[in-house]
Amino acid sequence: MSSNHRVVGKLQTLVRIPTVSYPDWDRVDVAAFDAFLVELAAQFPLVHERLGLTRVDTHGLLFHWAGRSAERPLVLMAHLDVVPVDGDAVWQHPPFGAEIHDGAIWGRGTLDDKGELVAICEAVETLLAEDFTPAQDVWLSFGCNEEVSGSAARLAVEELTRRGVRPWMVIDEGGAVATEAFPGIDVPIGVVGVTEKGVTSLELRVDGAGGHASTPARNAPTVRIARALQRLDRHQMPAHVPEPTLELFRRLAPHAPAALRPVMQNAGRIKPLVTKALVALGPETAATARTTFAMTTLSGSPALNVIASTAKAGVNIRITVGDTVASVLEHVRRTVDDDQVQVTLLEGNDPCPVSPMDEAFELIEATIVDVFPDAVPAPYVMMAATDSRHFTKICPRVYRFAPFRMTKEQRGSIHTYDEHLGVDALVDGVRWYQRLIERLPA
Repeated sequence: MSSNHRVVGKLQTLVRIPTVSYPDWDRVDVAAFDAFLVELAAQFPLVHERLGLTRVDTHGLLFHWAGRSAERPLVLMAHLDVVPVDGDAVWQHPPFGAEIHDGAIWGRGTLDDKGELVAICEAVETLLAEDFTPAQDVWLSFGCNEEVSGSAARLAVEELTRRGVRPWMVIDEGGAVATEAFPGIDVPIGVVGVTEKGVTSLELRVDGAGGHASTPARNAPTVRIARALQRLDRHQMPAHVPEPTLELFRRLAPHAPAALRPVMQNAGRIKPLVTKALVALGPETAATARTTFAMTTLSGSPALNVIASTAKAGVNIRITVGDTVASVLEHVRRTVDDDQVQVTLLEGNDPCPVSPMDEAFELIEATIVDVFPDAVPAPYVMMAATDSRHFTKICPRVYRFAPFRMTKEQRGSIHTYDEHLGVDALVDGVRWYQRLIERLPA
C-alpha cells in the first residue's frame, strides 16, 4: 500500500472513534478518548517512540522533537475532540463512518480537526523514518477540549513556560486554501489568520412579577427582552477594516474583476468606501469588517398560559480588531437603553494581537506557493476562536492555517453535517507540513 493510501486509512480509523466534547464532563465518553490515544500511538509509532511526550489535562498531548537548535522553536497545533452530531441532521454518509465517496473522506472531524492532526503526525512520522533532524525544536500540541473552550491548550502553555520555551512561531487550525472565498475572485486563496476575533458571551435578563396569561401587563419580561434584542440587531457597532483585511485586498486585486481592481488596490486610501462595500455584500463579508452580535439562546415562560417571571437571552459576540470587551459592553448598554435589562458578562475575550508578516509569515507563504502554486497567500482576520489564542501570551507569531483545499460547501459543513476532506487534499496537507519543517531556518 502506498504511503498516500496509508495516511487516508489512518484518518479513517481515527474519525471512527467518536471523541465528542461536552461542557459537562459527565457526558463525555472517556473510553472513546482513551481509545483514540491508543490508536494514535499505533498509527504513528515513531512519533511516540522518538519524541518526548507529556500528557496535558485529561487527554491532551505535548510532543517535543529536538532539533539542531532550540533557539527558535516551532509549535504545530491541532485538537482531537469534535462537536456532537445533530441527530436530526441529514448526513449523506454516516458521520463516524469515515467512508470514501467522490474522492473524499466523509465524517465528523475530517476538517475540524482530525485531518490536520493526522497530516501533522504523518509528516513527522515520514521525516523520522528518514532520520531527519529539524533545524529547530518542533513541538506538537494536541488539545482534547478545544470545542468547549477547555483548559488543555492553556495548560500546554503553562508547561512550555515552566520549561522556559518561548516559541518562534505557532501554527494552528484556521485558514485554508479556499475557493469561492471572495466575490469575483476565481483563484484559490491561501488565507492565513494573523489574528482572531475575541469571543464574548453575554446574558440579557429581565425579572418581573409573572402571573396568569389572562391578565397581562405591558412591558412584561419577554417583551423587554424581545425589544432589547431587536435594538441590538438594528444598531450594530461601527464597521471598520483592519490592516490584515486591507492587505488581503491588495493581494487579491490583480485577480479581481477589472471594475474592482482600483478599489482593492487602493483600499487603504478609501477605507470608508471599502467598509460600506463589505457590509453591503452580505453577512460573510460584513463579518470581516465589524464586531458581530448573534442572538443565540432565548427562554421565558415554561407554559403558554403563564406570564414569564424571568426572561433571558444569550448573545454571542465576535469582537473585531480595534474593538474591546469594554467597548462592546458600553455599546450594548447604550443600545438596549433599558434599566430593567440586566447585562451579565459570561465570557469576555479581546481580539488576539496581530501577528507580524515577517520571515515567519514568509515561510508559511513560500510553503503555500510550493505546494499550492495556483493559490494566492494572504493574511486575514479569523472570525472563529482557536486554542492558539492561549499561545499569544508566549509567542508573538501565532498563525492559523490548515493546509487543505476547501470549497465553500466544505467550509460550510464544519460544525454541521456532511463534513468531508478530499483524499488528495489530505495528501497535499501532509506535504505542506513536511516541507515547512524541512525549511525551518537554522
